[in-house]
Amino acid sequence: MPREILENKRKALKINLDDAIYGTFAEIGAGQEVARNFFTAGAASGTIAKTMSAYDMVFSNSIYGTEESGRYVSESRLDKMIQHEFELLSERLNGPKYSGKTFFAFADTVTTLNFNKTNDPHGWLGIRFQLTPGGEPNDIVFHVRLLDSDSSLQQNVLGILGVNLVYAAYYYHDNIQYMIESLVDNLTIGSVEIDLISLSGPQFKNANDRLVNLYLIAKGFSGAAIFDKDGQARQSKDVLYKKDVMILRTKFGQRSTPNFDLFNRAVEQFKRTQKVNDKNIIVMIEVLMTNFLDDKSELGNVELENFAKRAEELCATGNYVIVSDFTRNHKLAQFLSRCNPKSVGISTNIANLKNIFNSKNYSENYTDELLAYISDLFSKNVKLYAYPYLDKKNNQIITTRNMPVSTEAKHLFEFLIQNGYILDIDEYDTKFVKTV
Repeated sequence: MPREILENKRKALKINLDDAIYGTFAEIGAGQEVARNFFTAGAASGTIAKTMSAYDMVFSNSIYGTEESGRYVSESRLDKMIQHEFELLSERLNGPKYSGKTFFAFADTVTTLNFNKTNDPHGWLGIRFQLTPGGEPNDIVFHVRLLDSDSSLQQNVLGILGVNLVYAAYYYHDNIQYMIESLVDNLTIGSVEIDLISLSGPQFKNANDRLVNLYLIAKGFSGAAIFDKDGQARQSKDVLYKKDVMILRTKFGQRSTPNFDLFNRAVEQFKRTQKVNDKNIIVMIEVLMTNFLDDKSELGNVELENFAKRAEELCATGNYVIVSDFTRNHKLAQFLSRCNPKSVGISTNIANLKNIFNSKNYSENYTDELLAYISDLFSKNVKLYAYPYLDKKNNQIITTRNMPVSTEAKHLFEFLIQNGYILDIDEYDTKFVKTV
């Protein structure tokens, strides 16, 4: 049975009219946009115990404590806000009047587009909520990127997201897929990206963190999900900011296993050529979901569970894992550039590189498309490390030195080689070279 999608004001009013739902809204950064939606819906006194915004850092620190990182639009800040506000509810609201209430503490910390439009608008939203009076609480936390080109539009989006989150917590908590899908109800496509979600508490004790975040990609809410060495989902900028990042690209279900021997060579070469400090390097293995994303409507739980299992296996190698739908290298490079890494190395095989410089793989505007591709790929200190393959037909190892290149692209290819944008993985053992 399809899910009924209520208009934003009706969602807020339904919550306001529910006698059991009662709590606090604490918002930093974009105004009290979420609380405003509940006030304008009517009957807000039945839901709202308190709203607040501590914009001055001194006030904010006196309430929630300082942030050692200096970043106030962060998961750490959100956690402090939720914990503080929920504890106050439990401490101050007791007695017969509140005996039937299920408390919640909603919080967001957000930065919208600045006057000069030079920042990256994003934020954290979360809710801690009870499902039974006095019961153990549950948490839903997620990170968003606000994509509209106007700050007032972004504020409106934030208000809708907040209403959707509170509604999802109370009415979709028993169906995680509905819960995730409902977060973008009443929002236009392209106005927001949700790139991380975290669930905790007794209601979500059986939720798979990897599976939940892969579902964001499957639904088109995000282009990628990053998992750390313990298999926990991480926000991309938190992991990659100012880091030297080396990535091995693989496809889920590819015929051969990733060439880790040559990848290790690529990592060492990257560290050497880019003068990378061992403490600053992030080594990642990428798994492409491309095979299964041609028709998102048919991507079911079984496929997602297989991806989650594969991600867990690769995390066990001691590396970070990124699962994405970036079919081409330049899409990956664009995603990474938003995280402001210090440098990026992408390890790929010569067979893939050959396709890039083959005019038959493009439309009639081959040169225009290739130039756009190269510009996107190499504009942010990105290097391609290409590992060779054995051409079975000719019994020949193929590297950049003998790789076939379309005539139109030959000079561009030579420029990239001569200036160190594309590098062969050197000092490899031929026994590790795979046959194609």
